[in-house]
Amino acid sequence: MLDLSSVILVCAVSGITAGLAVLGLVWTGSGKAAAPLGEQGAASFLFDGSELINATESAHRLIQDNHDETASDWLRLRMCLAPRFPEFPENEPLPQDQTSLTLASADLGPRSKVVLENVKGLTRVTLLDDDSDNTDTAADLHRQRLQQAQLETLRSAVQGAPYPIWQSDDGGAISWANTAYENLTGVCGSGAAKTGLPRLFDLPDFKPPATARSRMTLVVQEDNENLWFDVCTVQTGDHKMHYATDVNAVVQAEIAQRNFVQTLTKTFAQLSIGLAIFDRKRQLALFNPALIDLTGLSADFLSARPNLLSFFDRLRDNRMMPEPKNYHSWRDEITDLVVAAADGRYYETWSLPSGLTYRVSGRPHPDGAIAFLFEDISAEISLTRRFRSELELGQSVLDHLDAAIAVFSSGGQLTFSNLAYRTLWGIDPDSCFAEVSVRDASRHWQEKCQNTSIWADVRDFVVDFCDRNEWGASITLNDGRPLNCRFVPINAGATMVMFSPAAEATGKVAQVETA
Repeated sequence: MLDLSSVILVCAVSGITAGLAVLGLVWTGSGKAAAPLGEQGAASFLFDGSELINATESAHRLIQDNHDETASDWLRLRMCLAPRFPEFPENEPLPQDQTSLTLASADLGPRSKVVLENVKGLTRVTLLDDDSDNTDTAADLHRQRLQQAQLETLRSAVQGAPYPIWQSDDGGAISWANTAYENLTGVCGSGAAKTGLPRLFDLPDFKPPATARSRMTLVVQEDNENLWFDVCTVQTGDHKMHYATDVNAVVQAEIAQRNFVQTLTKTFAQLSIGLAIFDRKRQLALFNPALIDLTGLSADFLSARPNLLSFFDRLRDNRMMPEPKNYHSWRDEITDLVVAAADGRYYETWSLPSGLTYRVSGRPHPDGAIAFLFEDISAEISLTRRFRSELELGQSVLDHLDAAIAVFSSGGQLTFSNLAYRTLWGIDPDSCFAEVSVRDASRHWQEKCQNTSIWADVRDFVVDFCDRNEWGASITLNDGRPLNCRFVPINAGATMVMFSPAAEATGKVAQVETA
């Protein structure tokens, strides 16, 4: 049994411990003397550096609102207080020369304050509120005012949103709407509903998933203009929240794009040039009817969007492109063709086994696409060949004439001469890089002939734009041979000059008119 002195000692120790507990005094693990937590109704925190070592009950509940376990106790407290106390320090201890710091809340309404104190090497943070009492501590009031501030922020955000937002029940009746929806009812509404706000959007009656989107249109009553919205519906308990986004610009862009594509399609359909556009993946993205007519490829094959190699393989199989010299290097040639087309350097003329001639060109398009153009130039090539053949025939005929003939254009440039002319005067105009003018030719003639005054008249006659008449003259070469000259105006203002030996000349030679 305990004696009386032991009982007295136990009672004394118990009383001292209870007194310390009432005063809120503790001893830290580091051996530092503890500090009292604070007055009644206040939320107090006691920190050793960034570590929380003691707190009142309401303070514990406040800091537990932040669930970031990776942050220190001090940072967790700061995140709780910063919305109302933005100047709350990020670093936990106060400076050595500062014993206390008082921060006022940034609220517009009732104010609170936070007091930071350096007590015996520890940092005590106390949240005080003049409105706190025994039932509502400063921590509870802080939490309530945070919630009120968040509620005001949300209310301002929703009411100030530029797009309509509203809530409806399962029956479709609107129970709440923001200002944008109410303004829209004044523009597009057909009158007030019997109860509450009118339903502007005829949404389908179904239970949406997490989010359901519908494109709807409203008609402005004044000018009959359509307004387009994307309406997103979210199920929230027994109600549905609806969010309408203005997509007028998107719809107008889609309409403009569709009209542009239709215009291009009609234009491409009327082109006589075959068009094949391959996208960046080298798959056929667009073709026109002329491509089917020129290549003989079926519409089913082209509609299946073949890749570029398959497209040219089919052309080769249908003998619609020149036969490759080496089938083993066929793929390499196609690769080189694609590279050249991507740089805009591919431009070739295909002579097909069927006798047709195609002009094929490759051009780069935006976003890595390539366009190939197929043009049937068989008629053009045939006409060119026939024209060249006729020119060669005419040149051959004139080369067999004994008379030396030269033709000058209306500008006085030598455009044609025959073999007899080149032989007589010892000059080949085709071998000169520069154009030969009538002045150059007449000087050469003058050097080869005895003195005569006709050359100035010849130069004036060739470049004269007035009505001209054929005339002639006689000249003598330096070797004594006489020549007859004829100067004949022909089509397009050109002039034909003929030189023939005097002994073989026929017809009457006109007399030279002196200036």
